[in-house]
Amino acid sequence: MEQLSTIIRIILTGVGAYISIILMLRISGKRTLAKMNAFDFIVTVALGSILATTLTSQQTSLIAGLTAFGTLVALQYILAKLSKRYSTVNKLIKSEPTLLFYRGDYLHEYLKRERILEMEVVQAIRASGTPFDHVEAVVLETDGTFSVLKDSQYLMEHVKI
Repeated sequence: MEQLSTIIRIILTGVGAYISIILMLRISGKRTLAKMNAFDFIVTVALGSILATTLTSQQTSLIAGLTAFGTLVALQYILAKLSKRYSTVNKLIKSEPTLLFYRGDYLHEYLKRERILEMEVVQAIRASGTPFDHVEAVVLETDGTFSVLKDSQYLMEHVKI
């Protein structure tokens, strides 16, 4: 009987949390769940953790979980506004893209600073499907992904505009 009440509590809490979270995210905007930088990623993981704890922990009420969720959403919203308004806040929470490879040369200073191996750059190039000799540059983006930029001649020959 206790197991049945636990299951019913999880279902009711899940429905309540799901509806409330959708409403909060719609109000706060797409930026709340954007994985644009490390800070955004941490907030997204924390939101998932709060939801999981709210659903599975009998010690955490729906109200407590939604309060925690709402607090993080509000902080994310406030920080996004502050970073847009003040460049110092923006620099504090966001990194810049880093050029790792340019016109056939690895930029070893930046590879070392970002702790990226040449082999990882080669893997990114292979994954992009771009022939190595047609790669203009490889950039480590602020979200940790690699962008492989093709040379303009290759683009003109292979991409329909």
